[in-house]
Amino acid sequence: MAVMERERWTDERIDERFNRVDADIGGLRTEMRKGFDRIDKRFDQIDKRFDQIDKRFERVDKRFERVDDKFDAMQRNMTTWFIALFSTILASLITGVFAVASLT
Repeated sequence: MAVMERERWTDERIDERFNRVDADIGGLRTEMRKGFDRIDKRFDQIDKRFDQIDKRFERVDKRFERVDDKFDAMQRNMTTWFIALFSTILASLITGVFAVASLT
């Protein structure tokens, strides 16, 4: 059986490999920083968009408050008119009873 001679790792070869790994890691770090910068910019855009949406919701809330005020006013008017109508009907009935009673 033939024995293969083992390669020797010299300091220069080890340094060469480590330099290559360091360069690869440095490149990855640079790519990651660029990627995170892009993500940060996107989040800034999203935050601006949410600010716009918040302002729109505030306007919608104000509109609903005005609609609620209109419904409250309508309910007060309906209650007033119902009481007036009921009072008129009751007064007519009482007047009718007195009119019939006075005829007899």
